[in-house]
Formats: sequence, structure tokens, C-alpha cells
Amino acid sequence: MQILKDARYYTDLMEIMEFIAQGSVQNVIDFQVELDQMVENCAYFPYKYRKSIYFDNEEIRDLIYKGYVIPYLIDPEKRTLTFMGIVKWKPHF
Repeated sequence: MQILKDARYYTDLMEIMEFIAQGSVQNVIDFQVELDQMVENCAYFPYKYRKSIYFDNEEIRDLIYKGYVIPYLIDPEKRTLTFMGIVKWKPHF
């Protein structure tokens, strides 16, 4: 599957990285490398993560990483995964 990332994903990622950089540049690098690996692994197992609690759609999954939720849309016909953004985890009632 091809990995796509929309503009919101990049905007959210930059904000998170700027925040992390206040503590340590190495932490930013580690965060980015680990997140990229998890995103890339989704191409092999797109249904590995739970159905999103934020969307009523079986094709939208929530990758969870270090307290952040990264929702992504699986399009089996186009064979794509589109990562839509990154949000800090919040309980959903």
C-alpha cells in the first residue's frame, strides 16, 4: 500500500516537533524516526490498529504513538493509506 500524508498531518507534526524541541533536539529526532517507522509498517498491516473512536468508519484506524492519535484512512481500491493528522489523545465518551 502507498502511504499518503495530508497537509494537516504535516502541520500537526511540525507543531509537535517544535514543542518537543524545547526540551531536546535528540528527542525530536527520535520521535520522528520512530513515528516514520510505525507509519511505514502500516503499509504491511493496515488493519493492525483499532477502528477510530473519532470516526464512524471501519476504514479509518487510529495509530497511537506516545499519547498521540494518528488517524488514517484505508482505501483498499486505490491501495492507499492516508494519514489525516495528529492529535493528543482525549477520552471519548
